[in-house]
Amino acid sequence: MKQAIFLSASVPDPRRNAIYYQTADVTAIREAVIALATFILPKTTLIWGGHPAITPMIRAVAESIGINVQERIILYQSLFFKANFPKDNKSFAKIRRIPQLETESESLAIMRQKMFSEHSYAAAVFIGGMEGVEVEFNLFRQFHPHALALPLATTGAAAKILYDQNRESLPESLSNEYSYFSLFRRLIQIG
Repeated sequence: MKQAIFLSASVPDPRRNAIYYQTADVTAIREAVIALATFILPKTTLIWGGHPAITPMIRAVAESIGINVQERIILYQSLFFKANFPKDNKSFAKIRRIPQLETESESLAIMRQKMFSEHSYAAAVFIGGMEGVEVEFNLFRQFHPHALALPLATTGAAAKILYDQNRESLPESLSNEYSYFSLFRRLIQIG
């Protein structure tokens, strides 16, 4: 089985930490998610944590390119957020529903631990986001130290912070290229 690709992405909430929102490029976030799904879904499995702003984009791409979403997508959801699950979740058969723990942070921690321990990954892509994207970047690198971890600085927010913190070990194209499909084609090798 081919290695999967992990996606960590969200659109920063202006009511939360301004450090993320002030640099976020919402158009770039959308375009990067769409390009990643378009590039990855014909080739291998895409796995992500079901952010309500991201799930509809992936569903739409999967339907538009005719991919059987049941075979190429694994969506993780913590039952802590059950009341707020996106309607688009109903489009996916492979949803890993992770039991709710006492707190939000405990529930997210167990979900992330399962996302990273249950699969073999070729790469992870980090787009926009807030605190959760930063947490997932660090956890991904712990669980999969030899896989690519690609924070797209051009999408701003947490991805830009991560790129700036790790720029010495990352391709410069992550900080200046907006042709995301071409970028993914060059950087992500799927065996």
